[in-house]
This record gives sequence, C-alpha cells and structure tokens, in this order.
Amino acid sequence: MKRLFPAAVAGLCCALLPGLRVAHAQAGPPYITNDPGTPGNGNWEINLASMTTRSAGVTAWQIPQIDLNFGLGDRIQLTYEIPYVVQGSSDAPQASGWSNAYPGIKWRFFDQGAGGWQMSIFPQFETAGSASAQGKGIAAEGSRFLLPFEVAKSVGPLDLDFEAGYYFAHRGPAERILGFVAGHRFTPRLELDVELYNDHAMGALPDFTTLAVGGRYRLGRGFILLFMAGRSIANSRGEIDFMSYLGVQILLSDYGLHLEKEGSE
Repeated sequence: MKRLFPAAVAGLCCALLPGLRVAHAQAGPPYITNDPGTPGNGNWEINLASMTTRSAGVTAWQIPQIDLNFGLGDRIQLTYEIPYVVQGSSDAPQASGWSNAYPGIKWRFFDQGAGGWQMSIFPQFETAGSASAQGKGIAAEGSRFLLPFEVAKSVGPLDLDFEAGYYFAHRGPAERILGFVAGHRFTPRLELDVELYNDHAMGALPDFTTLAVGGRYRLGRGFILLFMAGRSIANSRGEIDFMSYLGVQILLSDYGLHLEKEGSE
C-alpha cells in the first residue's frame, strides 16, 4: 500500500493492499508489495492517489486512495488506509462510496542499515464494508486479518524487496499473497522499478499474477510523484486487464510541523 485494489473489485475479482513508503528500498507506493521501511519517529508519510483497475468490462477508480502512516520510534509505523471507490460498467449503473479500510502496524524487527538486510512484519485488519457499500458492490463483507512478512536487501545497483502474507478470513476463503520489487535510483530525484505480484485465494478468485512498472520522482522538499502501470500475466483467473496508479507522497517531520528536508530519505 497498498497499495490497494478496491475491495469493490471483489466485484471485479479481488481486494489487494497498497504498499507503504520505502526508507532505503523500492517497494511501497505506488506498488502493491510492501517493504520494511518506516517514516521515522514523529514523522508522517501521506500518500494521496488515484488508482484505476479494469477487469471483465468493469472499471473501478479509487479517487482518492488515502494512505496515512505515522512513525512511532524508528522501527514502528502506524497505518490507516481507505479508498473512495467509483465503479462502472456498460451493463450496470455507476456506484460510488467508501470501501474497506485497512488499519495496521508495522514493526521492523531486524535492520542492518542502508543496503543491508531489513525485515518486518505488518499485520493489518480489513474492516467490513458498510451495508450500503456492500450492496453497491464496492466493498467486501469482511472482516479479514492479514499477516505479512517483508524483507529488503541491496544487491549491487539494485534494491530488492520481497513480501509474503496470508489473509485469515472471518468469512470466505483464506488467501495468500506474494510480491517482489526490483528497482534502481538513476538520479537523486528519479527511481524506476518493476514489480511481480501474485494473489491466490484457496479454491476461489482471485488467482492471478500482475506485472507492473513504475517509479518515483522527487518534486521538491517533502513531495514525491508516484506512478505505476501494469496488468495480469501468466494464465491468471480473474484477470486484470489494466491497472494504474498516480499520486503524490507528502513527507512531514516533527509530528507534522515541517516538510521533510530533501535528501533526508
């Protein structure tokens, strides 16, 4: 978170998470795969974005996708994510409303510093959608608990991130996620990455693999442009024809009183 395909896209085919900000790695927004990075004590990372997902003739827009992250100490991150979903198709009226929310907490329990091994866990709770949102098909019934593990390491010029997680569902099938991101910072302002992500529900949809490319561009002090585009590959069921993400990351220090200084990542 993220990143986040709308749980509405349970109507499409699935619900995925958005990722969170990278502290010296390449996963996190705009990608689905998360990484061990946290904002740092007293710092805010706010991701505001639009995400589009198209599958089986149904298009869903998250406008906005809100992802709020606060650093509690140097290794803990508090998170709250929620999208406002607008969904439409050629044979159904347009529906809109707030979808499922994802509060969570990340703990980086192992850290060898920049470029070294970093590992974290990031438990999140998917809240049940409102009765109105469920009736419109833009939110899942919920609730679910996600327990993922993230690991990051720099190898030569590449930053590598891997995430594996498991959804424990109150209702519906259990679900397993796997994500991998490899990227490189080409200039002090620009980094580009590629992501491979797999979501597999036990005996049900979703069951697909997506390939995405994207990056980040530092606009100035405290502001980073986030962009990504991708689609399903490899004989996916519940195939995603197209997905994209465009947003801005706002970095605040001193409990939100100041914009983060350039070069402080």
